[in-house]
Amino acid sequence: MPPELSARAVGLRELMDDPGADRRMLDRTYQRFRLVNAIVSRPGLIYRRDVRPRARRRSISILDVGAGGGDLCRELARRLRRDGLDAEITALDADRRAVSWAESHDDGAGVRYRCAHTSDLVREGAVFDVVMSNHLLHHLADDELQELLADTRRLVGDGGLVVHHDIARSRAAYALFAAATWPFAGNLLAGSFIRDDGLTSIRRSYTARELTAVVPAGWAVRTGVPARLELRWERADA
Repeated sequence: MPPELSARAVGLRELMDDPGADRRMLDRTYQRFRLVNAIVSRPGLIYRRDVRPRARRRSISILDVGAGGGDLCRELARRLRRDGLDAEITALDADRRAVSWAESHDDGAGVRYRCAHTSDLVREGAVFDVVMSNHLLHHLADDELQELLADTRRLVGDGGLVVHHDIARSRAAYALFAAATWPFAGNLLAGSFIRDDGLTSIRRSYTARELTAVVPAGWAVRTGVPARLELRWERADA
């Protein structure tokens, strides 16, 4: 029987968020994120729609909030380099374990990795052209979500974009992820937190209606496949 999915399971905690999480399993989780996100998060779409058009006009700066192992940042850097475009990419995470792993696996991408909070960057007066996150919103309590949205708006300059991507909670999303990852639980995903935490993430996630109800005016909620939510704010439209 699938778990109850009529409301966010905010009391649940992902295993990898535990400060005492097994380090070998955590490292393997970061390592496997690239494969999972390539399918689920569609980095190519993010690049083609939101990054490349801006980078074609001039060199841009990108901030990825809650970057984890940094796989999305490195993929964007690879695509920019392939197209002969220039951008400064910062991968931000409040978890030192994630930042340390990402730094040691940069592989020449040239991403800047930083262990800090968005509020730290706001106090420093940092400004970016694109601020994004991937699979971060469902980790946050209501007050933390509001703080993130306020901070990320402050961190973009004229014509800047804030775009947060996450999972959309539904029975179909839960069943699809459970079925798709089951054949790999004993091999490709073995020794990682990806399957268990992925199912927990779906239970903690918003629906489009729930997210629309809690975000401030000016934010646009969009849906996509597979089971995706996108929360956008563009300074030019504010």
